[in-house]
Amino acid sequence: MSSTYLGIEVIFAPSLFSTRQIRGNSIVVVVDILRAGTTICAAFQEGADKIIPVSSIEKALWYKEKKGYLITGERDGIKLEIADFGNSPLEILRHDIKGKTLVITTTNGTRAIEIAQGNGQVVIGAFTNLQYVAEWLIVQKKNIMILCAGWRETFSLEDSIFAGALTEYLILKESSYSLHDSASAAQEFWRMARGNLASYLKKGSHYQRLVKLGAQEDLDYSVVLNSTKVVPVMENNYFKNILK
Repeated sequence: MSSTYLGIEVIFAPSLFSTRQIRGNSIVVVVDILRAGTTICAAFQEGADKIIPVSSIEKALWYKEKKGYLITGERDGIKLEIADFGNSPLEILRHDIKGKTLVITTTNGTRAIEIAQGNGQVVIGAFTNLQYVAEWLIVQKKNIMILCAGWRETFSLEDSIFAGALTEYLILKESSYSLHDSASAAQEFWRMARGNLASYLKKGSHYQRLVKLGAQEDLDYSVVLNSTKVVPVMENNYFKNILK
C-alpha cells in the first residue's frame, strides 16, 4: 500500500485479530453494538467521568470492593449478581452517574477491548455515536482497524454492519482511505441493511437471543444514529469522553 494512503480494515471477530494486515500507526475502533459499546456511549452521554473495561468478573469485584466503583456487567446477556447495572444503555440512562467511575465487564465487548489494547489507540464506535467517532477518526489521519466484538470470538451481523456504516461515512468524507477487502465487504453489508436497519438486524442470532431475554428496548435504542455526542477513547486502562 502506498504511504500516501491510509487503510481501513475490518476484523470481523477477535479471533482474527492476530492475522490482521494493518500494523503500526493505527487506531482500533472496537465495536459491540449489542450492547457494551452502546452502553459505554450512553454512560458518557449521562455524564460518567471514566469507564474501566475488565474482562474478568473477579477484577470487576476487586474494583467494587477496593475502590467503591459502580459495576455494569453481564454474562450471556444476563446481569451479574455483583453488578449495579446490567449491560443496558437504557438502565444506565435511568440513573445519576454524572462524574462517577464505572467498571464494565461483558461477554464479548470487554474481551475485544482487551485484545485491542497495545495495538494502537483504542476508541469505541456504535451507531449512536457514528458521526462523532468518524469525524474524530478523520482528523487523526491514521490507519483504521475496526474490530468487531462478535459473539464468543466469532462473526456477528450487527457489528459487521456497523463496520460498513463507519467505512462508508469515512470514505465519503475523506477520499484518501484505501479499503482492504474486509472493509469493502462490510460496506456491502451496510448498503443492504441501511434502508431498514432495525428490521435487518432482527436476522442476527445475538439480536434474537437478547429479545428472548427481554431487551427489546435496548435493541431499539442501539440502532438510533448519532444520539450520543461522545467519543470514548482509551487512556491507560480506562475510557474518557474526549468531547466532554
